[in-house]
Amino acid sequence: MIMASLILLRHGQSTWNFEERFTGWVDVDLTEKGVEEAYQAGRRLLEENIDIDVVHTSVLLRAIRTVDAALHAYGRSWVPVYKHWRLNERHYGALQGYNREEMAKIHSPEQVRIWRRSYDVRPPLLDMEDERHPRFDPRYSQLAPDVLPRGECLKDVLERMLPYFFDAIVPDLKSGKNVLVSAHGNSLRAMIKHLENIGDEEILDLEIPNGIPIVYHFNENFKAEKTHNLD
Repeated sequence: MIMASLILLRHGQSTWNFEERFTGWVDVDLTEKGVEEAYQAGRRLLEENIDIDVVHTSVLLRAIRTVDAALHAYGRSWVPVYKHWRLNERHYGALQGYNREEMAKIHSPEQVRIWRRSYDVRPPLLDMEDERHPRFDPRYSQLAPDVLPRGECLKDVLERMLPYFFDAIVPDLKSGKNVLVSAHGNSLRAMIKHLENIGDEEILDLEIPNGIPIVYHFNENFKAEKTHNLD
């Protein structure tokens, strides 16, 4: 079997990361710091001499901009990049756009912690007529409205991410390609949960920093082995 590497990269700091807002599927850009984090991620991959053959990312701007900056720093802007909504961040439902501290004052810090950190508890769901519902976004116009989330827990993210992982990412890895996945805190947390078979409670404590590549190799049985973070 041809050995391949999987590199996971959470996007650089976004404007709403900086403002501590629930972002989810809202399409915000990177801060200047976030662009620099993405650029440095590409430099670290170059310094480690880790080839990137193909990239998979979400359809959200902050992940796409991270890919652009990282590949530019590496000198590989020509590498194929595939975008898919199944790699999007967790949809935070009716919390999207609100500051975490504001929500804690309204709902209590404990309730906000439950919404943020529980594996299978969803946040308050969006109404179908809410303008924030993804059915009003043209990038999801080809999808049936009932496929699109009104709010998700981490369990939901895992279940909608895995089909894309098996159908698109795994074939690249099995063909010997080194794959970079530029995505989000929760979509990557879900992927790591699957790769390392981490328990439902233990995964909630996993923190994924912005702009730090995480490298996995696969053994002859196609079992993922985490090697190191490029920090």
